[in-house]
Amino acid sequence: MSAQNSEESLSRSQNRRITWDGCSVLLDINDGDRVLFARLTAGSKIKIGNNSCSLQPLIGCPFGSSFQVEVGGDGPFLARVIPSTEGNNLVEKMDSQIMEESRDNRAIVDNNTAQTLTGEDIDDMRRKGVTGDEIVEALIANSATFEKKTAFSQEKYRIKKQKKYAPRVLLRRPFARSICEAYFKKHAEKIGFLRVDTLSVMLSLANVTAHSDVLVVDMLDGIVTGAVAERLGGTGYVCNTYCGITPYPINIVRMFNFSDQTCKRILHASLAELRPTPSGTSASIDEVEDACNANRQQNTEALSPSSAIDLVSMEESYSGNMETATIVAASPKSSKSIKAGEKAPLEAIKSWKENGFSSLIIAAPDLDVWGIAKELVPLLSYSAPFVIYHQYLQPLASCMHNLQIEKMAIGLQLSEPWLREYQVLPSRTHPHMQMSSSGGYLLSGTRITGSDQPQPN
Repeated sequence: MSAQNSEESLSRSQNRRITWDGCSVLLDINDGDRVLFARLTAGSKIKIGNNSCSLQPLIGCPFGSSFQVEVGGDGPFLARVIPSTEGNNLVEKMDSQIMEESRDNRAIVDNNTAQTLTGEDIDDMRRKGVTGDEIVEALIANSATFEKKTAFSQEKYRIKKQKKYAPRVLLRRPFARSICEAYFKKHAEKIGFLRVDTLSVMLSLANVTAHSDVLVVDMLDGIVTGAVAERLGGTGYVCNTYCGITPYPINIVRMFNFSDQTCKRILHASLAELRPTPSGTSASIDEVEDACNANRQQNTEALSPSSAIDLVSMEESYSGNMETATIVAASPKSSKSIKAGEKAPLEAIKSWKENGFSSLIIAAPDLDVWGIAKELVPLLSYSAPFVIYHQYLQPLASCMHNLQIEKMAIGLQLSEPWLREYQVLPSRTHPHMQMSSSGGYLLSGTRITGSDQPQPN
């Protein structure tokens, strides 16, 4: 008991802004060229290009720290880069050069003769322990055309060489926005093409606030469940419901680094258990208990696998878009697995059946929208909001029509969130040329009681 109490107190006193052994992190390599998730352990390694570096230096560093690949006597390693004020001075200097210079690149011929530094020379510099920044400066000094280029071309050349010879790794904290952006950029199909602005609007329309009991149908690998639990902040409950006997996977929830208090608030229960029991029956609790016991062992095995192995398999799924970035975990012995999504207790199920949920979020592209909505909307308390996400508009339009006919909700609204990113740089401010055309559609409304529906006792 003393060891368990010490672990709980350590979890409560842990600084969530600083990484620790066993936490999940989001690694941004070369300013978004590669994005991957990793579990920080003493034996974990990351491969960037031909270099395999240990993740040990990242443990105990604040989120937002930047690291650079360097080569030492024991091989390549990640060295922390301390930010300085020189970058601001360089930007101001470049801005003044932009206004005064009249050079252009028309007279420059790219015939591979401008660089006098050969590959053998660079390999020799690496063997001598020369840093990546020094190699970049040597390439610039030995380029015959660098001084003839414009300031924009010079900066582009410098960044290109820096990414090759001195790659940077940004240590980011996994939370709802960063995880959704990473998935949408690399594997949008895994989260149903849910964009981060759509996720934000979804949480707002569902009125997810502290001490809320939120009913969720999450078939997007847990991104919606994690976002709801993050906003609840360890209060209230988020209940994942499902059709059949097997809960939907919520692998993404393990990347949020939730505390034990927050993980206890993430529960699951089948739709059969949450349906209201017809009046006149007395074995409702016994039936629920039988259903719980029948699936308890199977659900436990599905929701508590080895955390390190799961993260490794997930990073391997990213290998199609990140050719040279992989994770090798030595052993899962030191990391404490995060167990979120336990079976809802009978007391909670009984309370939800009597009082209803405070809000409902449905993100199930593989299910019939109206079929699942007509089962779940009656589980809400009266005047409770609900929101349904789908990649396409037509299923939501049909569901909206049926909700109006059945008089189950008011304030029904179909919306398409819109997000446009802008590049803001000196003399180069414009919208991004490559952007997503759509982030999905949302159907929102408020549950009411109809004259043909049974009134609560």
